[in-house]
Amino acid sequence: MLASIRKSYNHTIYASYGGYITQAIVNNFAPLLFLTFMAEFDLTIDRITLITTVNFVVQLAVDAVAVKVVDRIGYRPCIVAAHMFAALGLAGLAFFPMVMPAFAGIMAAVVLYAIGGGIIEVLISPIVEACPTDAKASAMSLLHSFYCWGHVFLVVVSTAFFAFFGMDSWRVMACLWALVPLANIFYFMLVPIYPIVAEGTKQLPLRELLGKRVFWLLLVMMVCAGASEQAMSQWSSAFAEKALGVSKTIGDLAGPCAFAIFMGTARALYGKFADRVPLKAFMIGSSALCIGCYLLAALSGNALLGLIGCAACGFSVGIFWPGTFSIAPGVLPGGGTAMYALMALCGDLGCSGGPTLVGFVADGAGGELRIGLLAAILFPVLMLALTAGLKQNKE
Repeated sequence: MLASIRKSYNHTIYASYGGYITQAIVNNFAPLLFLTFMAEFDLTIDRITLITTVNFVVQLAVDAVAVKVVDRIGYRPCIVAAHMFAALGLAGLAFFPMVMPAFAGIMAAVVLYAIGGGIIEVLISPIVEACPTDAKASAMSLLHSFYCWGHVFLVVVSTAFFAFFGMDSWRVMACLWALVPLANIFYFMLVPIYPIVAEGTKQLPLRELLGKRVFWLLLVMMVCAGASEQAMSQWSSAFAEKALGVSKTIGDLAGPCAFAIFMGTARALYGKFADRVPLKAFMIGSSALCIGCYLLAALSGNALLGLIGCAACGFSVGIFWPGTFSIAPGVLPGGGTAMYALMALCGDLGCSGGPTLVGFVADGAGGELRIGLLAAILFPVLMLALTAGLKQNKE
């Protein structure tokens, strides 16, 4: 069995699925506890917003560092360390607030698991891209769908756990989720990891990469992809409870859980039919749908329609991130680790900026989350324009 794991690239892909499940836990567990943190630790909405902001800002910083250090250290040590940081951070979320000021403890845990999340975001996609598989776009889309299935698994299990044991047991749940990255550490110690830049292809120096116009277009698309996704995902639970007036259980299931199911469905469907549907056309249609979903959620004034807008938004953003990653090696062969790291950096910049914009605009509007979500429509509008203009920017 161990010999099979060490030789088969299928196990590399399975371990990578586990990496994205870990990434989903890192990014989406704390938002389920936003209102709990506000009540238990007497935190204001602007401090709660900083939980998401710090998570993605730290991931962004890790992405920047990865440009220089990953190739020197090696992919296997880095991906193993990523899972260690993720496990420590998730467990720390339970314990740190008990041994230091609550907000400082939460932030310390967030920084730890964000380091792990940032490394995972940089490394998983190129690890899978390097595997000797056909249909790279399909494989990439399917890989990213496991972020969504991890998100769904997180919300369903957490919701069931809280329903049975109460929200006071959230620390136990945090420790249980830490077991996921802990287990994946051992998997990544065994699987084969292939060269990121194909043999015979020259890796572009960073300066040359930064001189390509299409690279800058891809970076801005990644900002819009992250922001469009996380602005709705991070706030959907609180939005459903506060703005739409539904219960915590319904809010989690109809908000972030439904969002993740629809996002995973979009990625899995494209993974299956990638050879029949042009990627650019799918991304343009998804951008238009995303704009409509934000408008529906923010302006409908009806709880059911608002929840439909939140959920369908997941389908609309599903292809943004993996689609942009799939485009990149085709227009920039030889981009290597630096290309993936800087794209991940910009994606994380969007992941931080989108929810932060929603939170601060809502805070300025007296806590009205509808206004915050309406402001975030900027990102899918930009995504639509940038994707439509991609053909004219291949230099």
